[in-house]
Amino acid sequence: MTCQNKNSDENALTDALLMATPKDNRLATGCLINAGRRLAPHIANHHYKDKHMRILLAEDDSVLADGLTRSLRQSGYVTDCVSTGQAADNALSTQDFDLLILDLDLPVISGLEVLRRLRTRESRVPVLILTAADSVEQRVKGLDLGADDYMAKPFALSELEARVRALTRRGAGGGPTVIRHGPLSFDQVGRIAYMNDHMIDLSARELGLLEVLLKRSGRLVSKDQLVDHLCEWGEEVSNNAIEVYVHRLRKKIESGGIRIATVRGLGYCLEKFAPAQNPETGTA
Repeated sequence: MTCQNKNSDENALTDALLMATPKDNRLATGCLINAGRRLAPHIANHHYKDKHMRILLAEDDSVLADGLTRSLRQSGYVTDCVSTGQAADNALSTQDFDLLILDLDLPVISGLEVLRRLRTRESRVPVLILTAADSVEQRVKGLDLGADDYMAKPFALSELEARVRALTRRGAGGGPTVIRHGPLSFDQVGRIAYMNDHMIDLSARELGLLEVLLKRSGRLVSKDQLVDHLCEWGEEVSNNAIEVYVHRLRKKIESGGIRIATVRGLGYCLEKFAPAQNPETGTA
C-alpha cells in the first residue's frame, strides 16, 4: 500500500466518524472496523512504548466497542471490554488496569456511578469518559468526579488513540516503577526481574504472573484472577496451565527465600518475605 493510499484510508475513516451524528454511530463504526483492517499494519508500526498497558473499555454499543477494541489491540494494548456498569465496577474492584475508557450512558449502573465508586476506593487509574456530543452537563459531572479527560461522540479514532497514549504515559508516571519483595525486584517498565541484583530468566507469562502476585503480596489471588491478568478476556487458558506457570516461577525464585503458597481450591498467595534467621543468634 502506498503512503497516498494509507492517507486516503485514514482520511475517509476520520471523516466518517467526525461527520456522523450520534444516531449514525453504528454506521460510522462499521467504517472504522473495515478501514481498520486495512490500516492495521500501518498502526502497528508505531511501536508504542505502552506495549504492556492494560485497558478496560466500558461501552454498551457492541459495534462501537468491537471497533475500539480491535484498534486498541492493534496498537499493542491489552484491552478488556464490558457492556454494563455493574461489570465495569466488578472488574475495577478486583483487577488492576492502566486506563479506563468509560461510556457514561451504561445500563444497570451509570458510568458516573462507576466513576464515583472508583474514586471512593481511592483508585488513581486514569479515566477517559465518552459522552454524547450535547451532554455538557454529564461532562462537567464526570470531570468533577475525577475523570482525567473526555471525548464527545462521534470522534476521530486518531484523536482517541492520542489521548489514550497521553493518559497511559501520565498514569505510568504516577507510582513506583520497581516493586521490591526482599531480595526480589521487578521493573514494571523494563519487564525484568532480579534476584539479589541478578537478572532472572522469565517468560512473558511468568513475568505477568509475578507482577500480579507482587502487587497483591500477602493476599489471596484466585486462578480466575490470574487468567484475567495474564490474558485478554475471551482467550482460553486452563487452570492446569496456570498451575504449570506457578510451578515454573516457584523453581526460579524460591532459592532466594521467596515463597508462593497454594491455598487449595482457591488460588495462590505470595507470602510476606521473612529473612532467614541465624540458628545460633536467632537474628536475621
